[in-house]
Amino acid sequence: MGTGRTAAAGLAIAGALLAGCTTTAPERPPAATATSPAPPAPADPGAPLGRVPSAADLVARLAPSVVTVRTGEGLGSGVVYRPDVVITNQHVVAGATDVVVDYADGTSSPGTVVAGDEFTDIAVVRTERGNLPVPEYRTELPRPGEPVLAIGSPLGYEGTVTAGIVSALNRQIPGSAAQSSALVDLIQVDAAISPGNSGGALLDAQGRVIGINEAYIPPAAGAVSIGFAIPAATAVDIADQLLADGTATHAVLGVNVARLTPEIAQAFGVAAQAGALVTRVPPGGPAAAAGVQPGDVVVALGDREVDSIEGLLGALRDTEPGQQTTVTVARDGERLELPVTIGSQSG
Repeated sequence: MGTGRTAAAGLAIAGALLAGCTTTAPERPPAATATSPAPPAPADPGAPLGRVPSAADLVARLAPSVVTVRTGEGLGSGVVYRPDVVITNQHVVAGATDVVVDYADGTSSPGTVVAGDEFTDIAVVRTERGNLPVPEYRTELPRPGEPVLAIGSPLGYEGTVTAGIVSALNRQIPGSAAQSSALVDLIQVDAAISPGNSGGALLDAQGRVIGINEAYIPPAAGAVSIGFAIPAATAVDIADQLLADGTATHAVLGVNVARLTPEIAQAFGVAAQAGALVTRVPPGGPAAAAGVQPGDVVVALGDREVDSIEGLLGALRDTEPGQQTTVTVARDGERLELPVTIGSQSG
């Protein structure tokens, strides 16, 4: 995905399978120092010989930049963004104003939720303690196959480290749009992610933050080590907006959509086999001005194909408010490319 502002759309949707990764807050255990076994990180092709840090070196250096965020009812993880600001997931701090932040040295301090954004599931917390170590954030996407380390507090075990690789990019979780519009355009990894890892750091082989751990598909769904992280570019963009304005601006198309099932397609004579079925076009919005009609199936936005509601949300993530592009719809057996000016919404 690009580094532009992230996106959301007004959608009417049902059905979701993905589990988030907050957990009920236990009594705080001693700060964890043991980590999951991790092989030495392969060399970055651009790194000087002899200067490639081992996984253990990375953990020793970056662990102080990862915290535990406790709300009283539950807990998650967070990553230092400024000397007194932590990035976490909105679902970790949802409904809370005051939190407790636990640090790698075993101490704690109060924290205040500055703002959160439900569309991207990013929130920022200001800590009473300052001078926290700020890690480097890598805003360009990693490549599939790159080694990664995940650090967080799964089930309250603070400072837990797991290792793996980037499995894929730009993942949308089928059926997840009903649960959260944030579960699109994610980095998929096979590093173990569990309840409590939400908001923690996903690191590359150089110790740069490439993502904020977001969710996982549980074993009960038949998954083995399928986890997801919000790309650092999204987290940084939204955090900066939240700190500056207390809110974030998103691109919107201005449609209500439903999942296109074979039964719906047959009942309404829709020829398209994939896409997002338009159920309502609010007057005065970008889609209405472009000529989108109820019954259309959105099959592309700009040059990005759309095969589902999640695909539409992901395509919107790559657009800017005010951007002129095209929305392609399937209508009466034809594929129509309609010029559209993307709108904006704060949330």
